[in-house]
Amino acid sequence: MSPIEMNVVPTGWTQMELVLLFFGWEACDPAHYWGPGVRDSYVVHYIHEGRGTVYMGDREYKLNRGQGFVILPDTLIHYEADPQEPWTYSWFGFKGVQAKAFMQRAQLSPERPVYDAHDMNTMEHLYTEMVQASTRPGGDVMNQSLLYRLMAELISSSPVEEEIGQLLSSKETYIRQAVQFMENRYSQRTSILDIAQAVGLDRTYLSGLFKERYGMSLQSFFLEYRMNRAAELLQNPGLSVSEVAHSVGYTDPLLFSKMFKRVTGVSPKGSRNRD
Repeated sequence: MSPIEMNVVPTGWTQMELVLLFFGWEACDPAHYWGPGVRDSYVVHYIHEGRGTVYMGDREYKLNRGQGFVILPDTLIHYEADPQEPWTYSWFGFKGVQAKAFMQRAQLSPERPVYDAHDMNTMEHLYTEMVQASTRPGGDVMNQSLLYRLMAELISSSPVEEEIGQLLSSKETYIRQAVQFMENRYSQRTSILDIAQAVGLDRTYLSGLFKERYGMSLQSFFLEYRMNRAAELLQNPGLSVSEVAHSVGYTDPLLFSKMFKRVTGVSPKGSRNRD
């Protein structure tokens, strides 16, 4: 059966946290395959019926209904349907400045590109809901919300201690708490000391954890998070640069503009004109 795919044409998506690019459905022929090859976006597959095999690196994964896999950007993958019981799957392609972070929270990586759905009912109907939303006014907004629901399901489906044989380290717990605090407080005058105190750590030690985890200091991480959020807000022509600055915790628009250009390489006005 020929695949069905719907493409989404978002505007200004390069600075968005997460954006849906396309989604589709296919009841595969026996032994139908894709690859070996790479994609330039994240593509999550969910298996509705049948079986198949995914090959990534030197690993092989046998999957069936209720399971799924993710294609990661620029990561070589090959997958094929079972000759006797070929799979039917849906897929969802997306990008975004926080896409990698969502995949990390879901513990999906080249070392672990597969998952068992925590809530099969959600995954079974997600494609249909996106198709229905696409026919309605505001369907693009609805589909964005459904994409976040997909992320929530993938995170809920991430392995527990018994499955991975180890507890999340206390370091990872502190990092997650700090990130959550930043997500809640980026619009306010929040200092690095505030973040460290919120998680109960010395700020130098916490910054070291971020350097180890993300390759950047806590201050750089928070600055980048704020500027990414600012880039999203700049897509709204009804907001002035000064209003965007205040919305991401800056009382001085000139300082905000300086920081924005340092992170993105363009001025706030330049970013707006470019998009």
